[in-house]
Amino acid sequence: MSIPQSGGGLIERHEDLAEYLASGCKPKEDWRIGTEHEKFGFIKDSHLPLPYEGEKSILTVLEGLRDRFGWAEVREAGHLIGLTKDGANVSLEPGGALELSGAPVETIHQTCDEVNEHLREVKSISDEIGVGFIGLGAAPIWTHDQMPLMPKGRYKLMDAYMGTVGTTGTSMMRRTCTVQVNLDFGSEADMVQKMRVAIALQPVATALFANSPFFEGKPNGMKSYRSWVWRNMDSARTGMIPFVFDEDFGFERWVDYALDVPMYFVYRDGQYINALGQSFRDFLKGELPALPGEKPTLSDWADHLTTAFPEARLKKFIEMRGADGGPWRRLCALPALWVGLMYDQGALDAAWDLVKGWDAETREAWRVAAGDNGLQGEVGGKSMRDLAAQVLEIAREGLKARARPALCGIEQDERYFLHALEESVEAGMTPADELLAHYNGDWNGDLDKIYDAFSY
Repeated sequence: MSIPQSGGGLIERHEDLAEYLASGCKPKEDWRIGTEHEKFGFIKDSHLPLPYEGEKSILTVLEGLRDRFGWAEVREAGHLIGLTKDGANVSLEPGGALELSGAPVETIHQTCDEVNEHLREVKSISDEIGVGFIGLGAAPIWTHDQMPLMPKGRYKLMDAYMGTVGTTGTSMMRRTCTVQVNLDFGSEADMVQKMRVAIALQPVATALFANSPFFEGKPNGMKSYRSWVWRNMDSARTGMIPFVFDEDFGFERWVDYALDVPMYFVYRDGQYINALGQSFRDFLKGELPALPGEKPTLSDWADHLTTAFPEARLKKFIEMRGADGGPWRRLCALPALWVGLMYDQGALDAAWDLVKGWDAETREAWRVAAGDNGLQGEVGGKSMRDLAAQVLEIAREGLKARARPALCGIEQDERYFLHALEESVEAGMTPADELLAHYNGDWNGDLDKIYDAFSY
């Protein structure tokens, strides 16, 4: 999850809110790729989740990365809760999952190099202390009570609030992991088209990356339990946001949406101030109960934007949020999919042509089908597998048009990173299907074997 934002003066006009979003517009030559991925840590000899402190802990991993690889500390209330280096940061999810938020880079080759370097660094530390990390969409065995809540003020507030607004919020916080990619836009019109394609086709990413068929020690009946968790938490800040497809959608309409998302907190002087359920509209008027008489800054607005969790999220860039966390190879496949669809105009137009006739009910039906059945999902007589094949072909053509070769002399462009997804479609098998095949086959129902078989 996001770290506190900084910079930006007092919000003096309502227009400042939309102008903040519009300031993200960039010429195409400045578009970048930012990849984020989360993974669960565990103790190798017990397969229990990592505590925050101790010999085998999250803190020991963070300290090792700091001391051996030159990462700078991020602290909150005296606790080491993150690291930064060269435009990237390492942070903690609420239940202790470790997240890399990569630096903005130009090509998927670069983002994959960054992911690989990070995982090598983490592995070099974790192997020495007897811990491991695994990429899955949901914790396969651990219960809520086994997952420690990390010492971050934001998480303490959210954890208390989640149970009042849905049934799965605390599971989302502690027991799910994702991989996402953040992409740029050139103008308001470009943002609108990209957001519409992103929302409509997010279920395809959910299906292709479905990787959470287990929960609390047994199959849960779904291919992406993580997707089901998101479908059943706080409806005020999640979902397929149908207004994105209205004729008047733009930066101002997103402002209206975000202002209606109930607040979590205000960050002041290193502390998270409880503003649970309060209104940013009241904050703009100086009438926020948590800080009476005080008006927000642009950094408060930036923080608030991070508390909306739709399937694709608009900030100064667009976040693609539909995929489960997964194995090493697929961490590079997600940016390849979305860059192929979004960063070539011909591909973006083709993707929009594919989905522009869908209504809100159809888009939601694809979302449900993706989480429940993965590539075996169907909507209106059309299979997810066929839809995914069409989407991958568009992405492939988009990457071909980008023509970004590797820098190491290998004659291959970014299409290489789609191979894992193309193999899934050809076989009709998601990562979840592969896990279930092991569980019902060579694992003989012993889910504990997942840690040795699939850790990084």
